[in-house]
Amino acid sequence: MSLLNRMTMIFKAKTNKVLNKVEDPRETLDLSYEEQLDNLTKMRRALADVATARKRLEIQAEQLKGQADKLAEQAKAALAQGNEELAREALTRREALAQQLTDLEAQHTQVADQEETLGAATQRLQTQIEAFRTRKETIKATYTAAEAQSSIAESVAGISGSMADAGASLQRAQDKVAEMQARSGALDELLASGALTDLTSNHDDIQIQLDQASTTST
Repeated sequence: MSLLNRMTMIFKAKTNKVLNKVEDPRETLDLSYEEQLDNLTKMRRALADVATARKRLEIQAEQLKGQADKLAEQAKAALAQGNEELAREALTRREALAQQLTDLEAQHTQVADQEETLGAATQRLQTQIEAFRTRKETIKATYTAAEAQSSIAESVAGISGSMADAGASLQRAQDKVAEMQARSGALDELLASGALTDLTSNHDDIQIQLDQASTTST
């Protein structure tokens, strides 16, 4: 395939799907298949034209044979009437028709050969197109499957990344909880040892001591 044909095919693919920024091999394959079908149609038309020409030559040949036979009968009739000049004229015309018939037969042979060659080429092209169609559908199916696998892989990669982020968030939360629990435990130990005064406690140490002194004095 020439570079110009390749560029034209790609341009057609872009025209059929303007929004597609990346060439889709499936579209290119379909376009190639359609072009081959067009070529096959043209060859079939050419074959039909050649067959028509052959048939026309056969009809003309039959007409010439009929005219030649008629002239032969006329020549016999002229001789029977003793008109030799008329008989010679009829035979002269018959010879001219015979030459035309020879030329027609040569043309018929040539056209028939062309028809046979073109018919064989058409059959070969049809076989090649069928093989191309089978390969085309196989490649398209493979491409579609690969495209789906790629999409799934991208989705899995996205999920994995999201899970990694979620795991990191969970670990940070666990670390924060552990830090808060450790801080709370340390404060409890300091309060229990008396190193810190629990300002939130309901017990009044001073009042307790006053009450104890009052009880002792009584």
